[in-house]
Amino acid sequence: MPAHSSVSLQTIAAKAGVSAMTASRVLRNSPRVAPATRRRVLAAARALKYQPDPHLSRLMSVVRSRKTPRLRAVIAVVREDLPQDELHAPNYQYVSIRDIRGRAEQHGYHAEEFWLGRDGLGPERLSDILLARGIEGLIVSPQSSQMLCSQLDYSRFAAVTFGYGLQHPSLHRAAGNMTVGIQLAVAQLLARGYQRIGLAITQWVDTRAQYAYSGAMLQVQQAMKRKDRVPILLFPHNELSRGATDFRRWIKAHRPDALISFDTHVPEWLRQLGLRIPEDIGLVVHDWAESMRSFAGIFQRRDHIAVAAVDLVATQLLHHECGVPEVPRQILIPPAWVEGPSIRPASPQGERK
Repeated sequence: MPAHSSVSLQTIAAKAGVSAMTASRVLRNSPRVAPATRRRVLAAARALKYQPDPHLSRLMSVVRSRKTPRLRAVIAVVREDLPQDELHAPNYQYVSIRDIRGRAEQHGYHAEEFWLGRDGLGPERLSDILLARGIEGLIVSPQSSQMLCSQLDYSRFAAVTFGYGLQHPSLHRAAGNMTVGIQLAVAQLLARGYQRIGLAITQWVDTRAQYAYSGAMLQVQQAMKRKDRVPILLFPHNELSRGATDFRRWIKAHRPDALISFDTHVPEWLRQLGLRIPEDIGLVVHDWAESMRSFAGIFQRRDHIAVAAVDLVATQLLHHECGVPEVPRQILIPPAWVEGPSIRPASPQGERK
């Protein structure tokens, strides 16, 4: 391991003409230092070839945290509560507060939900509340087509968002890698002998994944025979219950033998068409959860997405970073395949490892 610099804090402070405390604040990236002083200290550190010891830095971070009052710091989880919004339907899932809190506790934070739109709470008022309470970290979960969360002033906060629903401003993100998810599901279906594999989702689902669903499906179709390629159905309405007519037309026109779609509405629509699952058509749930054990599916591992988001916020808070980042960091969590009785089982010869 490379040796770390033996230059002391006092040496840097003396060269820069500041106190050791000021030098320490600059090297910890604290905002409580004048720009001119910051530049002078950093110039002195460079001239002395100073390199921080990461082990010592971590230890001192723990020591400083133990010296602070026992009032627990809070990370705000910003949700949207607009019951009439089309994205409020139960077929849309979001990262649970339980998973967020579990990781936040490990960092020494408490995660608390704030609901834009509830009781008239708007973006400006929410910002005032957060600042008044000294809350500096935000995890933003877009849950409405109105995108009230996009109107928040992020200049004073360390922030991260889930997925790609919030396009502007562009924050650090934690999301599921649905390119991998679709490729995984198609590979499983092909291994079971399915040939005409369809994808039927709403536009919001595709947008929230930065078009990974449609992009991955178009990519895997390039390896299929042209006669086996099923056009993607993007429902014209994000309220899935309004999509029955479009779905029936699509099924009758293209006759898929397997389908990647929702666990709600779609199974009933297939039954109304006289199609049995899995005897006549296989069904893979695009966003599998524990309550969907009667289906095969793509498990998006939202528990790990929650961990990644909290880690991103905690890192920003540790380094006193705030505002919209110049280069947003993105963590993509690969989904997992879940077996289920809604597709036929793979033969030992055909099952892929």
